[in-house]
Amino acid sequence: MYCREQARSDMRGFLIAVNNWLVRHVRRRVRPANLLVLLPRCLQRAGCAQRVVDDLGECRQCAQCDVGALLRLRDETGVRFHIAGGGRAAAALTRQPDVHAVVACACEKELVEGLRAAFPKPVLAVSNDTSEGFCRNTHADVERLRAAIRAMVVV
Repeated sequence: MYCREQARSDMRGFLIAVNNWLVRHVRRRVRPANLLVLLPRCLQRAGCAQRVVDDLGECRQCAQCDVGALLRLRDETGVRFHIAGGGRAAAALTRQPDVHAVVACACEKELVEGLRAAFPKPVLAVSNDTSEGFCRNTHADVERLRAAIRAMVVV
């Protein structure tokens, strides 16, 4: 049986796919300093003693979650990474005048909300893995984030 929540999830996935196709095909590229990568706080392991609130640099890289790998990706690419505590904080970050484009990683619900909040700035959306439930111990696909950053940055 097809339920309403499944229909919403399918619609969110469709909206994200269409958005990403449009952003990739418009091919608006920005300098690394003008690209913002937004990450959800739920990427950090729930039981971690070191709370990474805003800056990935606060991570001790214990390898129990994806934050250490994302820190290495930040250093490799030279773009700004920021952890947002929620939709309002993320929207405020996208409105900064020096942010010209965004790569966002979150659950599909938050991504769709964020696409609307960041408009008209281009946003490439990367869904995170919520296998342990929403907002708890989620995982980011580092390779998909790397590809999204490469698609947005001027070479």
